[in-house]
Amino acid sequence: MSEEQKNEKTSSVEEELEEQIEAQETSDIEDVEDEITTLQNEVATLQDKYARVHADFDNIKKRLEREKYQALEYANEKFAKDLIPVLDALDGAMKAKDMDADPETLLEKVTEGVDLTIKQFLTALEKHGVTPVNEDEPFDPNVHHAVQQVDSEEHESGQIVSTFQKGYKYKGRTLRDAMVVIAN
Repeated sequence: MSEEQKNEKTSSVEEELEEQIEAQETSDIEDVEDEITTLQNEVATLQDKYARVHADFDNIKKRLEREKYQALEYANEKFAKDLIPVLDALDGAMKAKDMDADPETLLEKVTEGVDLTIKQFLTALEKHGVTPVNEDEPFDPNVHHAVQQVDSEEHESGQIVSTFQKGYKYKGRTLRDAMVVIAN
């Protein structure tokens, strides 16, 4: 083989190699472009999902906020419903004044009705966590307010002698201190 033929063959092999390299590069570029397109589609899909989830979250947040305000607005509904029978009982007591009966019988009936109404009222309060402060317990400055001190031979010093005004607790928290008289 002559030098010229060798050069031609080498040149032809080089051209063939260049074509193969070019074809490979083109194929690689097309693969990368396909991968970029796939990734761009995935990003668009994920952005869409994110936007939908974010919108759902905002809607849930708004709904919960609305429900919270409604719950606060109507929080006392059960309590009010439980007090209506007490109001009915008091209304019945007021109608007793129109009864034709002797005053002694009328007073006895009204006293009995008021006593039952107080019990009904206390039951409704206890149902909702409001309880009276126990008058028999020892003096506790957290639930009792001493308004007077008296000498008493029957009671020890600091012990409750009598109660001026009942105190009440709501689920263990003091609503109103009991106003009491304590022994010196």
